[in-house]
Amino acid sequence: MGRKAKYSDGQFLDAARTLAARKGPEAVTIAGIADAVGAPIGSVYHRFPSRDLLMARLWLRTVRSFQDGFLELLARGDAKAAALYTPRWVREHFDEALLLLLYRREEFFGDAWPEEIQYDARLLLRRLDEGIIDFTISRFGGVSEEMLQRTVFALIDVPYAAVRRYLLQGVPPPMFVDDTIEKTSRAIMGDDDEDT
Repeated sequence: MGRKAKYSDGQFLDAARTLAARKGPEAVTIAGIADAVGAPIGSVYHRFPSRDLLMARLWLRTVRSFQDGFLELLARGDAKAAALYTPRWVREHFDEALLLLLYRREEFFGDAWPEEIQYDARLLLRRLDEGIIDFTISRFGGVSEEMLQRTVFALIDVPYAAVRRYLLQGVPPPMFVDDTIEKTSRAIMGDDDEDT
């Protein structure tokens, strides 16, 4: 029987997340990750043969962390909760939010996904697209480009814009942001006459 691994993928990814959140993705090095975990550099390379692969896995893990809850709310048809998911997730996952909402994927690992995870990346994108389409059909009784754009704007673009300015300041969004997001999203989705 083999020895139990002393260090886990999660420890290295957590260290990379913390470094990237504090200093930006360009500051993340294999040596810095190893130092943060207290592991030999070789242990990092044993699990992640390249920095690009490690950073791509961190990006995917972060996207998945956000998407899982968001897609669950879309599947339930809960537009209000879906619109408010972003500020709530940001407050609960502040370091991850800094990565996901302040940086572009290319700042983590370049223009192309490492080959080892291209399938996972395509799957995440497809899940989001399908979730938005299914929600739009359920909400509007059909789907058109305008309906899709309205849904994306109300449930993704508005919440993103509302929280990003606070992330740039390095602070979580205040609670009043939720009310603004809710009212704006309801108006876009055609629910501006609902009681609050």
